[in-house]
Amino acid sequence: MCMSRLQKVILTLCMLFTLAAPMTSVLADESTDQSSDTAAPKVDASVELPKMQVILDKIKGQVSSASDESQLAQLNDMAVELGENASTLSQNLVPQSQQIDTQLAVLGPAPEAGSGVKETADVTSQRRHLLAQKSRLDDQIKQANALQKGASVLSSQILNYRRDRLKNQVSLNTGSVLAAKFWQPLYNNPVDGPKIITFAQDLKQSVQLSFSPGYGLGTTLWFSAAILVMVIGRRYMEEFLAWVSINKLSEGRLRRSFLACAIAITTLLAITLCCNFLALAFSRHPDVADDVRDLVSSLGIQSLLAGLIAGLGRAFLSTRRPSWRLPVINDELAKALKPFPIVIATLVFIFQGLEAFNRAIETNVNTTIFGNGLTAILIGLLCLLMVTRTRRIRRKLDIAGHEVERSRIAGLVDIALILTGITILICLVIGYVGLARYLSYEVIWVGILLSTFYFLNALAIDGCQVLFSTDSGPGKLVTRSLNLNKKTLLQLGSLFSGLLKSALIILLILLLMNGTISSSSPAEILSRIVDFFAGRGLEKLNLIPSHVVMALVTLIAGIYVLRSVRNWLDNDFLPQTSMDAGMRVSLVTLFSNIGFVLVLLMTLSAIGVQWNKLAWIVSALSVGIGFGLQEIVKNFISGLILLTERPVKVGDLVTISGIEGDIRRINVRATEILLTDKSTVIVPNSQFISQNVRNATMGNAQGVVTIPLTFPLDIDPVQVKNILLAAFNDNEKILDNPAPSVSFKDLSAQGILLSVTGNVNSQRLISATRSELLFEVLVRLRTANVALSSPQTMVIEQKALEQAQSIEQP
Repeated sequence: MCMSRLQKVILTLCMLFTLAAPMTSVLADESTDQSSDTAAPKVDASVELPKMQVILDKIKGQVSSASDESQLAQLNDMAVELGENASTLSQNLVPQSQQIDTQLAVLGPAPEAGSGVKETADVTSQRRHLLAQKSRLDDQIKQANALQKGASVLSSQILNYRRDRLKNQVSLNTGSVLAAKFWQPLYNNPVDGPKIITFAQDLKQSVQLSFSPGYGLGTTLWFSAAILVMVIGRRYMEEFLAWVSINKLSEGRLRRSFLACAIAITTLLAITLCCNFLALAFSRHPDVADDVRDLVSSLGIQSLLAGLIAGLGRAFLSTRRPSWRLPVINDELAKALKPFPIVIATLVFIFQGLEAFNRAIETNVNTTIFGNGLTAILIGLLCLLMVTRTRRIRRKLDIAGHEVERSRIAGLVDIALILTGITILICLVIGYVGLARYLSYEVIWVGILLSTFYFLNALAIDGCQVLFSTDSGPGKLVTRSLNLNKKTLLQLGSLFSGLLKSALIILLILLLMNGTISSSSPAEILSRIVDFFAGRGLEKLNLIPSHVVMALVTLIAGIYVLRSVRNWLDNDFLPQTSMDAGMRVSLVTLFSNIGFVLVLLMTLSAIGVQWNKLAWIVSALSVGIGFGLQEIVKNFISGLILLTERPVKVGDLVTISGIEGDIRRINVRATEILLTDKSTVIVPNSQFISQNVRNATMGNAQGVVTIPLTFPLDIDPVQVKNILLAAFNDNEKILDNPAPSVSFKDLSAQGILLSVTGNVNSQRLISATRSELLFEVLVRLRTANVALSSPQTMVIEQKALEQAQSIEQP
């Protein structure tokens, strides 16, 4: 490049960062271009180098604030051109430095002091001037080389930044896969073509070095070890663990869950060790290129994901041992799905390796987009192919008359795969390659997590059942060591299984929220979980599609976890304790209310809402409370008071505002009371706090059965007393202590009023016991010819009738 061209480029770069620069300055530069054909004046490096440094600093500043892909591409081109100009300037300064070296050689070295040789003042002055000029040129060459290196590093950083933006910004439209631009890297790639050729040469050299003298035997041994581990080691380790499962574990589901986890782990170890042995075989030579070494190291890490996918798939299908298959899957269907885990693992390994390759040789963004799009195309088609093959096998089995059990979860998985595959292909057609790539990796990542959770959850539950079973060896050991009874041992088993399941669910949610298959290593996923707990991921509201998806996943998973733990508490753990039914219901309701609030907060966190900046929500709630939510809030607070203080609880017999019935449920806003006619009355919770409430069963209060009876004045009171006491004493529901009693209540013209009283165990027995005693008392009184006192009206009518009969008689 000529020196006048260098001046023009530098001036143009300066104008790009000067907003007030007039367009006429560009026309002024054209005049210098016209004279460039005749002369190439030298550039003053002392002036141009500071300008170039300023431009480099401005490019760095613009990169951090650039939000458009075109801006980043332009900044990258400017950095590349600036590096080329710095390199050209350095090359032009080198001849000048060499010329000065020649002149200094002609002048010769300065005479030594005391040698008696003297030179003229002109020679001394010229030598001093040349040395100063030489020193200045060397500094300028170093500065130009530093600028060239800095521009190259900046260009690489811009490329990596653009590549990361393609992963994270799924809303970026990069062009349809049907366009010719997408497929251009295959047939016209002038930028990355030389890089790929160079890398291929480095790779070929690495293979040659691995078989060089002193390394050939080691390479052969490592290669043989990889094959032995993959073929023989995996098989015999799996057989050994199967023998342990059959002969050393107790009978039951623990054998199947243990063997399924063993298959997954042995496959994972075999594939990981095989890939790392191959990496050691071909990259241990010290002269291996750095880009090849980085790629091989990255592939060793990615083999973990590939091994996990293959291991989980083999454990799920278990085609070699159908009777040991943990999930309920038809044998024909399992055989039809057998190739898919290996295919998915291979695709993930290849495409993750392709991304590592792009990063290692710093390929162009277009090549990265092509790789991401190709990944999404194959994974999207694979999702649709899996569902199509599965339905074809099911249809074939239905025609043959075989009943195929299909759970609701299997149907949901099919629907999810169909929707995901169609969405991926649509995104690729309309140009959202980043979103398609995100969905492709996310569906695989979610599948890995759910499958791992399924096996670990089964292993935890089955293990607790065996460990805390009174029939198993470990259970008997625990019983003898801790001196526990059967009920306590069952409670411990239920408690530990619930804790393990809850821990697994929480870990699953955190991985779904903070991890992704595109992470470079498991350490990065772990750091994201730590950042989540530290709150650093909730510092700002950033509504991007991935956050919205994570918020939906958090909400659905949180509600599912809440319901699962609630059912576990309500059905498994609390019934084995000594708590009464009302206390159990209160604890479950209180847990549900607190859990729902936590799930809501986690959902807001996942979507990007900051917990420390929710003043607008508090303000909105305060306004709503002031205008009409005060009753709802009052009932909500009253419900919390009822659940904590428990003046009334589920199962109590209460009377409020003339309503008497059993409390069936205490909700957040109101309480349900079941009446004797099986109808339900809904009472706001605030009424239980502000009104008088009669709790007939509070403190296990006994019931009192009282029957008042009126007898004529001519009866024998002692005889009647004995009859009444005998009727009460003979009834099984009447308690002996306190004993039944008869009270003389009143003596009037109507007769003698006696009241007989007896106690029962519960207030709920009063009505039924009273009815039985009334029947029994009436029968015994008639047997003893004891009549009850007749009402006054009946007595008057009887006397009038006797008088009428006496008048009619002659």
